Amino acid sequence: MILEIATLDVIPGQEAAFEADFKIAQQYIVQIDGYQWHELRRCIERQNRYVLLVGWRDLESHTIGFRGSPQYQDWKRLLHHYYDPFPTVEHFAKAIHP
Repeated sequence: MILEIATLDVIPGQEAAFEADFKIAQQYIVQIDGYQWHELRRCIERQNRYVLLVGWRDLESHTIGFRGSPQYQDWKRLLHHYYDPFPTVEHFAKAIHP
């Protein structure tokens, strides 16, 4: 499993609208082959900062499957105008296995 971590800085004052549109947009990501789960968390210290955590089967499920899909176009249309600056997105693999 690959963990995607995206740091999302939302334009101040647009947090409520972003959260409402995210509730709609999340239907698009769950349709993608290789998607496993997601969680959106809001920063306590910086109210306009969020972190999006997404579990993917493999890197390509996100980078090719989702980003190359029609669903991603709908995701972008709903969410990308909220970000300033554009999000940092990184992928992580488990380093230590119990």
